[in-house]
Amino acid sequence: MAEVALERVTKVFESRGARVTALTGVDLRIGHDEFVAIVGASGCGKSTLLNLVAGFEHPTSGTVRVDGAAVTRPGPDRGVVFQQSALFPWLTVRQNIAFGPSLAANRARTIRAPGVDQLLKRVGLAAFADHFPSQLSGGMRQRAAIASVLTIDPGVLLMDEPFGALDALTRSLMQDFLLELWEENRKTVLLVTHDIGEAVYLADRLVIMAGHPGRVREIVPVDLPRPRRYALQAEPEFIRLRDHVTRVVREEAAKAAAVEAESAAA
Repeated sequence: MAEVALERVTKVFESRGARVTALTGVDLRIGHDEFVAIVGASGCGKSTLLNLVAGFEHPTSGTVRVDGAAVTRPGPDRGVVFQQSALFPWLTVRQNIAFGPSLAANRARTIRAPGVDQLLKRVGLAAFADHFPSQLSGGMRQRAAIASVLTIDPGVLLMDEPFGALDALTRSLMQDFLLELWEENRKTVLLVTHDIGEAVYLADRLVIMAGHPGRVREIVPVDLPRPRRYALQAEPEFIRLRDHVTRVVREEAAKAAAVEAESAAA
């Protein structure tokens, strides 16, 4: 498990001679074994923040650290699950899950993750081990993608809308699946999602982002009991938290729309 820290992080992109500030002055600390979800209106920098922790992007100023070491590039200590399952279509499920440990960068590490066969059983895909991704349902592909990340035993699990392409029922079942895995492994998790109910259901804390430029507006503790079950979503405290976060995100979305309207009129 690992600790993640962002210290006064600003990210500026340059496009066609224009400078766009995606994030400014972000301070955030995610503790060992903590599950944190990032929510906010579109364009507030949620995915940019995740990409900085992953090492896909570099901050313009400030520092991103994992266990005290500055993040300068992607690494096997951070596993990433995307909205579209990042599986090789020409490999079977078993081969996809086994691919990560075969890389030189991962062979150099002391891997403590479960073996491929054990993971196949755990994610319910043992009977589909020799199938190709095109032969699986969306939920099955995401389970395979998560297993392919867990097989390298990352300390941090980064998830960018991992269930966003799934239907409502499959998404709900995958949320429970993720909670079960997290209870077993207690990875440090950073989740980006547009689904506020999903964020409240899964996380220990919610980070609400404000936009233009992206920054942390509010951090909301989720004091709901664990382990969590679907029925929790009908409880008054769950509803209160969901409604509070929804109200704040709507406020930020309205502000962003007003800024865009002013820019268009100028």
